[in-house]
Amino acid sequence: MDSTRRRRPDAAGDQGATDEEAELFWERHYRTRRTWDARVNPLLAETAAPLRPGAALDLGCGAGGDAIWLARRGWHVTAVDISTTAVERVRERARDLGVADRVATEQHDLAGSFPAGLFDLVSAQYFHTPFPLLRGRVLRTAARALRPGGLLLIVDHGSTAPWSWDQDPGIHHSTPTEVAAELDLDPAHWSVLRADMPRRRATGPGGETATVIDNILLVQRTAG
Repeated sequence: MDSTRRRRPDAAGDQGATDEEAELFWERHYRTRRTWDARVNPLLAETAAPLRPGAALDLGCGAGGDAIWLARRGWHVTAVDISTTAVERVRERARDLGVADRVATEQHDLAGSFPAGLFDLVSAQYFHTPFPLLRGRVLRTAARALRPGGLLLIVDHGSTAPWSWDQDPGIHHSTPTEVAAELDLDPAHWSVLRADMPRRRATGPGGETATVIDNILLVQRTAG
């Protein structure tokens, strides 16, 4: 976790949010979480199931459903979150499930620091925040952290679920094409394998259901 604290402007010109505010927001979010029986995100499972296990990075690991799912299938996972509570509970859950040797947890404010190493899979599932963040820069760093042949899976909200913490009616959900343009990766080194917006029936934390849209971008590093 980067110990420096600074004010960061976003594209909309909001210069009032600080790193401390972002960290406090997510710390409160996970401290008050009712259950930690987290499920794997279905599009990660769909993408990773046919792959040979290797090294994976889970950006914004939250409750740890993805990290634990990968570890139980043989992956060595670095699970990263801004919330101390999140990373501590993921570590505890990994120990309780017997996969502590395959889950390393790290606290990072990704606006200022990024985990070291190279990975075969980087997962950014619903990597959204209400605070200023140069998201494109973080995801470009993630793409550069791939080994040749490695995959970067970005799954964003394409619609607002009833249980989402962000109910802003004016929110713009970036399309996969827009996300790819923001990443601006050299096609000589990275290829887009998937860019679509499927609908699915989802279940929220309280058991409620709704049809949601996922915006999916899957990128492969083809050269060093």
